[in-house]
Amino acid sequence: MSIFDIISLLGGLALFLYGMKLMGNALKEGSSGTLKIIMEKVTNNPIKAFFLGVIVTAVIQSSTATIVITSGLVAGGIISLRQSLGIIIGANVGTTVTGQIIRLLDVNAEGGSFLKLFTPSTLAPLALISGIILIMFLKFNKSNNIGNVCMGFGILFTGLMNMTAAVSTLTEGGLIEKIFSSLGDNPILGYAAGTGVAFVLQSSSATIGILQAFSMAGDIPFRTVYIIIVGVYLGDCVTTAIVCSIGAKADSKRVGIINILYNLSKTLLVIIAVTIFHKLGFLDELWNSSMTPGTIANANTVFNLGCAVLLLPLVGVYERLSHVIVKDETVARGKYSDKLDALNPVFFSTPALALRSIYDVLRTMLESATNNIDKAMNLIYEYKPGIAAEIEKEENAIDQMTDAASSYMMKLSPHVKDDTHNKILDQYYKDVTEFERLGDHAVNLMESARELAKDDSKLSPEALDEIDILRRLIGRILENANLAFVKRDVVAARHIEPMEEVVDDLVNSLHDNHIDRLKDGKCKVNAGIIFLDILGNIERISDICSNIGVATIARATPGVDTLAHSYISSLHQGNDADYNMEYSKIHSEYYGMFKEIKSAKNK
Repeated sequence: MSIFDIISLLGGLALFLYGMKLMGNALKEGSSGTLKIIMEKVTNNPIKAFFLGVIVTAVIQSSTATIVITSGLVAGGIISLRQSLGIIIGANVGTTVTGQIIRLLDVNAEGGSFLKLFTPSTLAPLALISGIILIMFLKFNKSNNIGNVCMGFGILFTGLMNMTAAVSTLTEGGLIEKIFSSLGDNPILGYAAGTGVAFVLQSSSATIGILQAFSMAGDIPFRTVYIIIVGVYLGDCVTTAIVCSIGAKADSKRVGIINILYNLSKTLLVIIAVTIFHKLGFLDELWNSSMTPGTIANANTVFNLGCAVLLLPLVGVYERLSHVIVKDETVARGKYSDKLDALNPVFFSTPALALRSIYDVLRTMLESATNNIDKAMNLIYEYKPGIAAEIEKEENAIDQMTDAASSYMMKLSPHVKDDTHNKILDQYYKDVTEFERLGDHAVNLMESARELAKDDSKLSPEALDEIDILRRLIGRILENANLAFVKRDVVAARHIEPMEEVVDDLVNSLHDNHIDRLKDGKCKVNAGIIFLDILGNIERISDICSNIGVATIARATPGVDTLAHSYISSLHQGNDADYNMEYSKIHSEYYGMFKEIKSAKNK
């Protein structure tokens, strides 16, 4: 044994850990777009929740990630704490899949059999070759993501092979056997070793994978392996609980606590069961026999499955204990607290889920601002102080959501690597400002209505009729803006610009018409100024809706995001036949209403 052997061992360990992280991140990135939707549909049936936890963890290769995501969903009110219980237990079983993959180290392919294809020495280079081809030479949706999964898989097995080669050299002096023998003779030390390594690596799969690699070169008996494995359970879940508790509300913290309670129960159950079976002589043959990657993977799977079957009926007990340990919050919660709670930092490792939480907040902002505009327009016809107070209260909530979403997006940005996710984030950066401005203009309209009521000023019937024309058109524009953002409806987004241009035309015409009324003394000066303010706010609302539509089009159309101004200019210059036709149709429709008002006035 030399220092070079130790360096080789550590280098192999580094490759193994990096490969596991790369593969896990790529799997999460590729699947998390639908992951949240699937997890939202979980029912109160703990069996279904259990299988969901198993499947999700098997896909993303990380029980920690599954439980942290679950914690975030609970924090956002998307699923309840009770619904999360089965997922937690299922995640602990799902993490055994990694060990079953690593058992390929056991494959015996002597004589050039077909099985040689499944040995790490063949799979690793094949995976690496596939990965680099996907990343460098093939360009299709998710090619980089799939390539990273392949690269991670190849690096993982390359690291494992390096580790086993280095460990083989280290075993020549008998050091490895002595270390693991001492761990088996001292269960407390073995338990502490498993706990400590899992805590440092923040992964039970990685810790058990390292144990599997050591088993290839050293004589590691069952009595040592089982106590290390049960120690791993505790070390991994402590890290998860810490992550779940960062900036989280009570139920989110309880997810991490329940995971610890479950793993402590699992540890105790395995130790008691193994001790009883050993005393009864059922494990005499196995107790001192050498373990292989396959038998270690099987032991881990049997322990987890057996404990899940026995402990799943006790989920209600874990829930009650978590309420005893973590007390309910007494802080007053706002109207949209559940939406803001979903802006949880735990989702940074899975950007698709973070983006979904941002979408929910932005959608709420848009709906709130749209409702405020409708209420404010009503106040122009009949002012009600109670409605005005509702608008102001809602505006405060919109401002709060704006600050929270903007701050969250800035913190999320460094974690977003996928091009598709970057385009979504770019759209949300633009939309959050636009939605806040919609809310501001609703307040402006409300204040105009308040000014009319305060001074006992009245707009002429003709002015109110003109505002009604604009209100109908702005209602259609807002409806299309909502469809564009909420449904990603590009057709609806394209309807906005011709209507916005008609609003501009109408505002100019109504402005001129109103100046004539002022000259003729048909309208008071103060009321006239307020009327012009109302026109200005309606025009700016339509401009904002235009920006919302362009942001949706930009996300769906390559090149528009960097050429938004040119895109709008091109439409206004008459270079789009569909735009021209729609503009003419809307212009005729609303100017027809305007002419009817003028005709009625002249009679």
